[in-house]
Amino acid sequence: MAIRINLPPITRGLLLLLIFQSLLSAAVHFQRPIGGLVIPYLTLIPSMSLIYPWTFVTSTFVETNIFSLAISGLTIWHGGRYLERAWTSREFAKFVAMVALVPNVYTFFSLVVMYAITGDVTWSLTPVSGTTALQVGILTGLSQLLPTHTITLFRGILSLRLPRLPLLHLLLVTLLALLPIYTIAAPLLSLSGFLTAWAHLRFLRLPLPDLDSPGPLRGDASDAFALAQFFPEPARPGVEAVGGVLAKLGLTPKTPVVVAANSSQGGGGGGGGGGGGQRSGGRAENERRRALALKELDLRLQAATAARAGKTEREGSEVKQPEVGEVMKAPEGGEQA
Repeated sequence: MAIRINLPPITRGLLLLLIFQSLLSAAVHFQRPIGGLVIPYLTLIPSMSLIYPWTFVTSTFVETNIFSLAISGLTIWHGGRYLERAWTSREFAKFVAMVALVPNVYTFFSLVVMYAITGDVTWSLTPVSGTTALQVGILTGLSQLLPTHTITLFRGILSLRLPRLPLLHLLLVTLLALLPIYTIAAPLLSLSGFLTAWAHLRFLRLPLPDLDSPGPLRGDASDAFALAQFFPEPARPGVEAVGGVLAKLGLTPKTPVVVAANSSQGGGGGGGGGGGGQRSGGRAENERRRALALKELDLRLQAATAARAGKTEREGSEVKQPEVGEVMKAPEGGEQA
């Protein structure tokens, strides 16, 4: 019996791209076993890869050792499959493109700036590659969909909620870069990947279609997905304070919210009234999206139940045919007796 791999198309394509480019990189290193060998047409090298612009995206799917390749494959297999089925393939593809491109560009210019300041050529020759940004981006997406989900490790000794994993990923990658097992580019990719994924989901991604409004809303204005929720409890007031200062300075985009009609009557008031309207609007939007999600889930369950009932009826009709034959044969046996 053939093994059937049930993966959505984008997830399947990402896995194939990761395996192909990683094997190609391994083949080049095998042919040229030189220490510090860089491949500018596969991995992003600040001083060499400008003539290979595709590496700003494709270098995300190049792993240089079997351990990181296995982790990347498992992350895309499980996390990517879950997100693609929850968001649709189109939205997941846009999310992957954003998380692959923006962190690479940020890391590229960071290394160039460090080279310009220090004059050390090591900064300009540091390879930028790997799914570090995509890993933390997938964790951020799962944190949005499952904010209260808890992961239990070591038989209940350690329990972590999903929103804690992105920062733990950043700390682990930073530690591996200091050892040094990873390059200095890895922490930059992890940090920028987390911020890019959060900003995309918070302000840009299209949620479920809104049938009551003339146009679709973007982003996620719920309090459960605020940036402070990813930090430990003692650090949240500081993060919220910094976010408030940036918002007053106009340095953060505004999340679209559904504001009640009566809240706009006091628009001439001070900043406190506006904040209350936005907070109530965020709750209203959260409830509306939850209702739409529950409605769509109910429709899917009804369709699945109907399909299962039809299959059961067909199987029952097939089973009843031999029973009728047996009933017909019973009198013959009685006459012979």
